[in-house]
Amino acid sequence: MLPASLDEAVSAVAASPGAVPVAGGTDLMGAVNAGLLRPTALLGLGRITELRGWQYQDGAALLGAGLTHARMARPDFAALIPALAEAARTVGPPQVRNVGTLGGNIISAHPAGDTLPVLAALEATLTLIGADGAREVAVSHLLTGLDPLRSGELLAFVRVPLLHAPQVFLKSTGRTGPARATASVALVLDPARRAVRCAVGAVAPVPLRPLEAEQWVAGCIDWDGERTVDPGVAAAFGEYVASACVPDAEAESGLPANPDPAAQRLRRTVSVLARRALGRALT
Repeated sequence: MLPASLDEAVSAVAASPGAVPVAGGTDLMGAVNAGLLRPTALLGLGRITELRGWQYQDGAALLGAGLTHARMARPDFAALIPALAEAARTVGPPQVRNVGTLGGNIISAHPAGDTLPVLAALEATLTLIGADGAREVAVSHLLTGLDPLRSGELLAFVRVPLLHAPQVFLKSTGRTGPARATASVALVLDPARRAVRCAVGAVAPVPLRPLEAEQWVAGCIDWDGERTVDPGVAAAFGEYVASACVPDAEAESGLPANPDPAAQRLRRTVSVLARRALGRALT
């Protein structure tokens, strides 16, 4: 099935509930080829032009779910949402970025999905459209299953507030070249609220928000001055984020200390990424 409009796509899903929507197919076809998924039908979304662009709406950018990573990586989009553009640039090799989409990254919900921590830090919301109409869902609620995609619904748009303030995305892959993240950090400043928002990806099934670390470091920033912090504050923030997002399993269990080297490395990685992200955002 190849609908030419969003209305046609919604009608097609209603008529064939077993049909699986596909845009870029980078994750979906991998699952099909591996024998993990056997859809009764595929619903191609590539002809729906309204899903491939974006528009301004009430201080936010309304992004079509069909936006490719390659399109988001371009300078004009980077000027709009820098952290999301940077995340898009790191998604696999060029052939994947050329066809992979923002909506696919969200629906696949892979723990290492590069755009997911950025969307979590930006507190993006999703427009889900079905036969009964449209509804708005926080991206974090969809990813955690608190408000999942319902039968017959399609992800149509992603609404991202435009902060017009520094935002950063960093990731570690453990090797050179395009690869899945072993850890990633998205950090944005929100001067209007005098807030810092941070999300850590790839270390858990969903992006994690270290809320206490955010609140603490926001209180250390001179919002009316040069927006700088002491290097010691940045280092402490990194440790705060790492301890919140990569728990010390031995300490929690009450058992004698027997540090897990892999967990220690991961905590160090997250700490360094968070410290660097804060430093870049405040530069």
